Amino acid sequence: MLKHCVFCHFRDDVTEERRQEAVTAFAPLLQEVNGMIDFAAGPNLDFEAKSAAYSHGFIITFRDRTAHLDYENHPTHKRLGAELVKLCVGGADGIIVFDLSV
Repeated sequence: MLKHCVFCHFRDDVTEERRQEAVTAFAPLLQEVNGMIDFAAGPNLDFEAKSAAYSHGFIITFRDRTAHLDYENHPTHKRLGAELVKLCVGGADGIIVFDLSV
C-alpha cells in the first residue's frame, strides 16, 4: 500500500472555511479512482509545535503505485491540485508531499 500525504501552507488571506474545502475537495475521487482505498483530511493539530505553518492536509491510501498514477493523471486531481497551488504560500512551494510505502 501507498500513503500519499499532502500538507498545505495556505496564504494568510485564505479563510478557514476555504482551507477546509480545498483539502476535502479530493474526497469524491474515492468513487472515481480504482485502487484509492481511503481518504482523510483536516486541520493540523501540531501537538509537538513543529509544523504550525502547515495548517491543513490530507492523506490518501492507495492499493499500489498504479492506483496512485491513475489518481495523479485524473483530470479532477489535476484541476483541484492547480486550485490548491494557487491558495498556498509560494504556490507549489507551499505544499509538502510525502509518499510512503506501508
